Amino acid sequence: MDMQRRDVELVEHETLCKSFFRLDKYRFRHRLFEGGWSGEITREVFARGQAAAVLLYDKGADKVVLVEQFRPGAYAAGDETPWTLEAVAGILEPGEDAADLVIREAREEADIAVENLIQLPGVYASPGGSDEYVRLFCGFANASGAGGVHGKDDEGEDIRVVVMDRRDAMSAIDSGRIVTSFTVVLLQWLALNLEKIREGNDNP
Repeated sequence: MDMQRRDVELVEHETLCKSFFRLDKYRFRHRLFEGGWSGEITREVFARGQAAAVLLYDKGADKVVLVEQFRPGAYAAGDETPWTLEAVAGILEPGEDAADLVIREAREEADIAVENLIQLPGVYASPGGSDEYVRLFCGFANASGAGGVHGKDDEGEDIRVVVMDRRDAMSAIDSGRIVTSFTVVLLQWLALNLEKIREGNDNP
């Protein structure tokens, strides 16, 4: 059976908390793979919404431009290194175009211009407890002048730009230095499509 949204019966939805983010509670039933319906289930969902991320790649130098910043989620999880190394990303406002967002975020977080974008399939960050969906892009850029510390003071951002050889970035996944899911997905996509990109196909 190919399950669809119509195979869920929403019993109740309420907002438990709304601050920087939102926490919602859902009561629902859903169809079962072997037929019939589940009992009533209650779940809390962290309502973060949609986001977008871009892997900045310099084809000529074979380098990627990443950013490093403090992440309270990693701190709350007990990580000894709660400063994460990741692709440029941001949260989408209602009605905002994802491509426009990542171009703006690349300028704000890394002071770098995106020359061309490839849109990739998006991913859910943690669908068991969050509604966050991340739209993914690879953006070609010149990494030669990238560096420094950037971000918006009024949002408490303190973002360090890190330029890495692509191979070193892949090794950082293996060593556990790169742990954000969307960054891992983007780097793995680049590895799988590298030959097509080098052949001049900017939309593999």
